[in-house]
Amino acid sequence: MWNGSIAFGLVSIPVKLHTATSSHDPALHQYHAADTGRIRYWKVCELDEEVVPPEDIVKGVEVDGDVVLLEDDDLADLPVSSSKTAEVVEFVPVAQIDPIHYERAYYAEPDKAAGRPYVLLREALEDSGKIAIVRITLRRRETLAALRPRGDLLIVHTMLWPDEIREPRFADVGGEAKQQELAMAGALIDSMTDDFRPEAYSDAYREALENLIEAKRAGRSTAKRPKDEPKAKVINLMDALQRSVDAKDGAKTGRGATEKTAKKAAKKSTAKKTATRKRAAKQTAKKAARKPKSA
Repeated sequence: MWNGSIAFGLVSIPVKLHTATSSHDPALHQYHAADTGRIRYWKVCELDEEVVPPEDIVKGVEVDGDVVLLEDDDLADLPVSSSKTAEVVEFVPVAQIDPIHYERAYYAEPDKAAGRPYVLLREALEDSGKIAIVRITLRRRETLAALRPRGDLLIVHTMLWPDEIREPRFADVGGEAKQQELAMAGALIDSMTDDFRPEAYSDAYREALENLIEAKRAGRSTAKRPKDEPKAKVINLMDALQRSVDAKDGAKTGRGATEKTAKKAAKKSTAKKTATRKRAAKQTAKKAARKPKSA
């Protein structure tokens, strides 16, 4: 997608960027219900209502009622940093970057001859606990990006400019949490705390959509989604927190009791088998004792 170099002081690291994420949702299009013909959109001039071919379409912007047309050469001559260099401008602590600034992620693949400086920058970032802020031009547009280590690779996260992040304009959220409520909320958080394992989660909507498409294609009937039961209104916050904690503790206790019962049953079964073997051995010994000796 992008070929260039990461400029780290006087060190230049040739890299290639690859998109790090992709969508796997089935692509839904629009079709004519009568004959399943695909719906197409044509670019039509609003003045003469005629379809305009691509070669006659130009970019522009409307300013105070006037349309300013911009040609490709105008955009190419804008004074932005080199389109082939991602310049490191500073290093900042990881904790100082609010994730709201992140936009898209790219893997930075080093050139074959750039392995040593690439590893140097990656390990230096790991040891320092910092992220490199870079200026990079993608698709003719300069943007800020965060460069950080991830395993053996470096990741480039494009970032939003400060004025692209909206200020919240909500009514005063108000209220003040009581110490007892905080303690109970903390207990609930503790009961639900675990290591993050992305593989433990799946896209239920996508799976349901794929099953629906396959069922419709095969002419099978599809299961209807059950109606959502209305949620009970929270009358007493402490009561709701307590019931939540009790439910989590009950689930854990249930699992513990099941494991304990299973262990007890296994122990009992083992003891029973041992006793059976002992009785069988005694009976064999008695039979041998009663057997007459040969002359």
